[in-house]
Amino acid sequence: MSQREPELGRELFGRVGDTDVHRYVLAWPGGLTVRVLDYGGVIQSLEAPDRDGAPANVVLGFPSLDDYVANNQPDAARVFFGAVIGRYANRIASGAFTLDGVLHRLPRNNGPNTLHGGPSGFDTRVWSATELHETDSVGVRLDLESPDGDAGFPATVSAQVTYRLDRQNRLSITYRATADAPTVLNLTNHTYWNLAGEGSGDVYGQSLTLNASRFCPVDDTLIPVGDPVAVDETPFDFRRPVPIGERMGLPDPQLLIAGGYDHNWVLDVDAPFTARASDPVSGRVLTMWTSEPGLQFYSGNFLTEDLVGPSGRSYHRGAGFALEAQHFPDSPNRPDFPSTVLRPGEVYHQETVYQLSTVD
Repeated sequence: MSQREPELGRELFGRVGDTDVHRYVLAWPGGLTVRVLDYGGVIQSLEAPDRDGAPANVVLGFPSLDDYVANNQPDAARVFFGAVIGRYANRIASGAFTLDGVLHRLPRNNGPNTLHGGPSGFDTRVWSATELHETDSVGVRLDLESPDGDAGFPATVSAQVTYRLDRQNRLSITYRATADAPTVLNLTNHTYWNLAGEGSGDVYGQSLTLNASRFCPVDDTLIPVGDPVAVDETPFDFRRPVPIGERMGLPDPQLLIAGGYDHNWVLDVDAPFTARASDPVSGRVLTMWTSEPGLQFYSGNFLTEDLVGPSGRSYHRGAGFALEAQHFPDSPNRPDFPSTVLRPGEVYHQETVYQLSTVD
């Protein structure tokens, strides 16, 4: 592995109204090159070498800022490529929750529910960026203040998301936030992975391992119902490597509801890793760790061919998979789930790490 110094650059990526949007390039020669936007905190590309040392971009995205902005319009079918999700990742049932006896109503943007913070979530904002040159890594810190009442959520929230790239081919995402009044908060990153390279086809032949013994069944609007259930003898058992598409065609009611996988797994405590995915053709391996209790695995069921990536190739159903570290969906309405309440004086903290490697 190269011992040369890492690189950190900034370039103009476009403008939103009168605001410049920049792309930050984090690179370790011989290793990963990651491009992050201060618009939505988006991971726009991530180049990783295959077993022969040939690099390819292994995340889905758009080639221009205009594409991201157009996808984030209220009438668009948002795909959230690479973005920071907030204030609340995943779904809140019926667009409402009660906190300390007060009912809060949110805009609904996913049938009867609120998804990923509503129609103008953190993925639509331009964040304030600070470059980080550290001893063993380079990075960029993004800061955003979300005012009281933002998308219907209470309290002013000061959020910070930091991306760091180190010489071990690890990309870490650290989240920190505080609030001036009680609120709920659930942040994640919505990168879609294709370890064979974006636009190369579907990911159904890539294998996935999840260190999770239970998952949350959902209703027909993808809201969890009942208690988490064991994955034993179900298509949701990924405790050993399984090709993503191997069981998607089974007549399992939960697969039929979601059109594939779009569920929260309850992560096993003290597992050696959270998730691992591998591509047999390129030899690339993605290993993930997180401090969060849950992981939403989404198999790209609603991707469509009108989405065109930086390669100029169209995406389609199954063109990428997402591994969203998070608290559970609809937790504000489920006191039996781990709490997502953030109160004054408390600090929200989460860390998720992705490492890219290869096998022969």
